[in-house]
Amino acid sequence: MTTTNEIADKIAGDHSLTKAQGKAIVECVIASITQAAMDGNETSLPGFGKFKVKATPEREARNPATGATIKVAAAKKLAFTPAKALKDALNK
Repeated sequence: MTTTNEIADKIAGDHSLTKAQGKAIVECVIASITQAAMDGNETSLPGFGKFKVKATPEREARNPATGATIKVAAAKKLAFTPAKALKDALNK
């Protein structure tokens, strides 16, 4: 698993920045994707993929412990679809 700090350290090292500057860049990217999702917008990162908000409808589910039927409220989720270039790189 790669952490935010490891990504920030790589950016800092590759671009002669401080670790704090690298972390600020990573946090800004994450905040921008989060804000776009909250606004209902898609974020496209060419060569990497797309982040898109999807709506899930209300549905019925079953409690596995009791077998009782419960309603699960409608919700939104953030979906990621990898770009073709990323899929191709993973499957070399």
